[in-house]
Amino acid sequence: MLTKKSTKYIIAPLLISGISSVYASEFNADETAITFGLGAVSSPRYSGANEQSSTVIPLIHIQKNNIFFDSMNGLGIHLQNDNGLYIEPTLGYDSGRTDKNSGWRKGSDKLKGMGNISSTVNSGIALGWALAPWLVLEGKTTLPLNDGQGVSYSTAVDYIPIMNEDNSITFQASALFGDARYMNTWYGVNEQQHSRSGFSHYRSAGGFYGTDTSLTLTHQFSEHWGAWLSLSYAWLNKNAANSPIVMRRDGTTGTLAVNYTF
Repeated sequence: MLTKKSTKYIIAPLLISGISSVYASEFNADETAITFGLGAVSSPRYSGANEQSSTVIPLIHIQKNNIFFDSMNGLGIHLQNDNGLYIEPTLGYDSGRTDKNSGWRKGSDKLKGMGNISSTVNSGIALGWALAPWLVLEGKTTLPLNDGQGVSYSTAVDYIPIMNEDNSITFQASALFGDARYMNTWYGVNEQQHSRSGFSHYRSAGGFYGTDTSLTLTHQFSEHWGAWLSLSYAWLNKNAANSPIVMRRDGTTGTLAVNYTF
């Protein structure tokens, strides 16, 4: 059984934002953690939408030794040395996007005629350095395995000014990048899409396309019960924002969840 301290430092951040590196050293390799949670999420219907969608989602996280599985980050293994350098390969899932309103996938009726972006299994690899218990640097690459959606990249800085037995606060700032195929899958408008949807043609080069900043608060009520709140702000630069399907170049996502750890 995890202690109250290690439950908070490992499970809650993993569930919300994938910030695992700084907490990994708190985990006892002989222990197994199983956490179930329920979260209420409000987010843009898709990247660039001017509409919000609200839903309730189940959350699960299981960790044994350095291996973990959770509903937001997939299956992975975290390998870290004594200097704080780490590597974290993962296998995950992306639900893609639809051209109608959906309760569980990205998409909007405003995209009618754009067609669907298929769901995909993806592989990811994160390389990072926990410089201190309160500061982590990370770079990550995500590559779809079963569809040609292109490759995305991110770099992130995590700052954790408060981390005690009952509460933690985490700030994360990320820069987002994609290759040309990725950019044109999510933001481009090709000839067929133009004729069906009426959106003007658009093709983007690869490279930097936006930022994402977030604030995460966690609170542990007891050894088993906890809660967390996450607020994030995404901003798209011209490579994405100039797309005709982008109705708004910034957007906010909020998540409030409670969880129970066995």
